[in-house]
Amino acid sequence: MEDFLRACQSAVLDNEAKALATKMGIPHVGLLQRANPDNDAHHLTVEHLFGILLHTGDMRPLVALANEFGFDLVAKSAPQPQALTKSLISVGKEVADLTIAVHQALDDNHVSTFEKSLIRQEINHVRQSLDVMDASVKVA
Repeated sequence: MEDFLRACQSAVLDNEAKALATKMGIPHVGLLQRANPDNDAHHLTVEHLFGILLHTGDMRPLVALANEFGFDLVAKSAPQPQALTKSLISVGKEVADLTIAVHQALDDNHVSTFEKSLIRQEINHVRQSLDVMDASVKVA
């Protein structure tokens, strides 16, 4: 917990606390007091943490929190948008590939470990194509 609290304080101090407090709509001194892990009278709320992450882009608190629970924080790369028709065709193709994989797996009324692996792979392809479609819609 100590690493997480120190990471929150560092994120505030290293990112112009006065400007950050203004963006968050709270007093500068209040933010400094809340971010100070040695101050038992004031604590950051989840809303404050969200504001710090949002306005600074400093993910050290989130990394420290994930680490406290045995997880690694990995940034997700944004897919490149395409023309809507092209991304729609891609989604359709991936769904068709998934449908074929499921039907082939069910041919013998038994889904083997290998077939499950192929189906999961096709599911991931569908998800990726939907992410591209989502990015394409955002820029359309």
